[in-house]
Amino acid sequence: MWRFRNKVMARKMPPAAVVLGLGLFIGSCSSLNSTGQGTPVRIDGSSTVFPITEKIADDFNRNNGNSLEVAMSFSGTGGGFEKFCAGETDISNASRPISEEEIAACDDAGIRYYELPIAFDAITVVVNGQNSWAKDITTEELKTIWEPAAEGEIRRWNQVRSNWPNKPIELFGPGLDSGTYDYFAQVIVGSDTRRDFVDSEDDEILAFGVADSINSLGYFGLAYYEEHEDTLKALAIDSGSGAVAPTIENVERAQYSPLARPLFIYVNYASAQKNPAVREFVEYYLENASTLVDQVGYVPLPEEGYHIAWVNFQEGEVGTAFDGVPQPNLTIAELLRQTKRFQQVKQP
Repeated sequence: MWRFRNKVMARKMPPAAVVLGLGLFIGSCSSLNSTGQGTPVRIDGSSTVFPITEKIADDFNRNNGNSLEVAMSFSGTGGGFEKFCAGETDISNASRPISEEEIAACDDAGIRYYELPIAFDAITVVVNGQNSWAKDITTEELKTIWEPAAEGEIRRWNQVRSNWPNKPIELFGPGLDSGTYDYFAQVIVGSDTRRDFVDSEDDEILAFGVADSINSLGYFGLAYYEEHEDTLKALAIDSGSGAVAPTIENVERAQYSPLARPLFIYVNYASAQKNPAVREFVEYYLENASTLVDQVGYVPLPEEGYHIAWVNFQEGEVGTAFDGVPQPNLTIAELLRQTKRFQQVKQP
């Protein structure tokens, strides 16, 4: 029976850290990897997945003598895939599956890749902690706020719900290269959103922006809310069956709909073959994610999920289970079924 090696527990680290541990820095390299060759593992992509990968890398180095050299930054899921499909990175953090256009770009460049689900997230709609009127919001009200027709028109809280105050709404959201933006826009609006909002690929900037104004509303990954829950308030989401709070338990029970979504890392196949540090890091990632993911505020997959990813990685099964098609309202159970079907198709 297949098993992971012993997992190592680690202390809780803040989702956005400046330093990833001794010898491991965002965007810089200063130590030798486990091969002694000094070849860094290059990582970019989603700011939502960033805290997980950061945590895994920090834990790896803490338990392996700081032997891993990582150059890591975040430019959003879309920006990360642009670099990944150009061969500029080894691993791309992604808060959505790879798109048709990105598949084509990787194909054109001869980039083969592993698609490895690593966690689930609850996109969290937040208001300022001093907001006394909003406790929940419906998906229709979110659409009213964020649809393109709202631009320049929906400017005040009482335009969304009549018993909310006649105060201005200040909107904050991820940048257009963000997978969180892509997913939110798709499931809430069905198209691109309005553009008159403060945007950033850095969720820390969004969290501080909402915390700075009592009239603000924004959205980003659950981990960033939990890091700032002393200054922010999360709104329960009502998609027609009652308001549901963004919690790990509600994601696991498939009750937080439609804003629960899977998170991924994509690994360059050639990099995993040529650079032993990449392979060693990915193996450590899959072995330890189940105990480390929840320490940064996300929902770990069942062990079966990491087992499926492990088998695909060990047996060189490259490609995507999603064919470039967005997957709204995907539950953990459905993700496992889809990736398992992909594995069976690839391995008859």
